[in-house]
Amino acid sequence: MTPVASPLAGYLLLAALLFAIGLAGALTRRNAILVLIGIELMLNAANLNLVAFWRFSPHPEALTGMMFAIFSIAVAAAEAAVGLGLVISIYRHAQTTDLDQMNRMKG
Repeated sequence: MTPVASPLAGYLLLAALLFAIGLAGALTRRNAILVLIGIELMLNAANLNLVAFWRFSPHPEALTGMMFAIFSIAVAAAEAAVGLGLVISIYRHAQTTDLDQMNRMKG
């Protein structure tokens, strides 16, 4: 008899894959915008975990996981806005988005 995987395991596997792709993208890329995209992928993987654990909990009518995910999405949107603002400001000053060339904090 083969073991039957729960539906939760599929969601957790997808979230782990998304997180690994985001982490690899954030650590290996040299472009600041691609690093921000990698961070967003990692936050989306965490949101997927929150919603999956909420859905398969004993009391899914409580909406706690959904509220955590909505709060996390709001924080991610604020992080993206601040991050892109910083990237635009640095690009205006240094004329590049390459992280290796942004090694000075000189004003």
